[in-house]
Amino acid sequence: MHRLKIGISACFMHADPTRALFTGKTLQYVEQSIAHWVMSTGALAVMIPSPTGATQRGDVTLDHYAQWLDGLVLHGGADVSPLTYGEQPLQDKWSGDKIRDEYEIALVTAFERAGKPVFGVCRGLQLLNVAYGGTLYQDIPTQLPQALPHRDAAVYDNNFHHVDIKPGTRLSQLYPQLRRAKVNSIHHQAVKDLAPGFDVEAVSDHDGIVEAIRRSDTAKPFMAAVQWHPEFHRAGTDTIDDAALLQDFLAAAASAAQQHERRTS
Repeated sequence: MHRLKIGISACFMHADPTRALFTGKTLQYVEQSIAHWVMSTGALAVMIPSPTGATQRGDVTLDHYAQWLDGLVLHGGADVSPLTYGEQPLQDKWSGDKIRDEYEIALVTAFERAGKPVFGVCRGLQLLNVAYGGTLYQDIPTQLPQALPHRDAAVYDNNFHHVDIKPGTRLSQLYPQLRRAKVNSIHHQAVKDLAPGFDVEAVSDHDGIVEAIRRSDTAKPFMAAVQWHPEFHRAGTDTIDDAALLQDFLAAAASAAQQHERRTS
């Protein structure tokens, strides 16, 4: 059995001299459920550590990972920094993680060069949008006060709302029986200006906030993302089934792997 190798971008816990554990050390990690989601159909999940930083050694680059791996998943975590899309933070607490932004944008660029697919989850959608020239609402309650509560810290991944899937999109083909679907919602930032070259595939039914995007040009490497967390879906629950999203991405990864093998053989 040939197993696809799927890279997962790292979350950063930056060095903090006041932290009791790993005092003063930078940690890079992935959240368990996103790795298990990638692995659920037999693919191998590989965290891609940033090769740069104060302890950098050796000559490994992100391009090496992009050539070796078959696809990339950008997952959730810290806010995207407003500085990354040319704005100043409205409040210090929304300053985000510019170091992670730069690492993930470089990662996306490397996978683009290699012709490999990219799938974004939550922050991953926002990062893709910013990487290709879009902007974000820094805080939904502040900038869109009539919007639904898209994040509730008290219930976290048990905060839900519905999305409307746009007819004629790839997402609508993946879910032909669905026009409206229930999703989990754990974000306070959202797409403001959509990046050129991307289409909106789903919006929040109540307030129109962008919930899914996909690259328009199918001749270019696959890029798609959702604002919810498909890896949090549990069989038998009434949130949208994650399987079709994952299979769509993995099919693109398998196709890219075959093309890469033909080029290098």
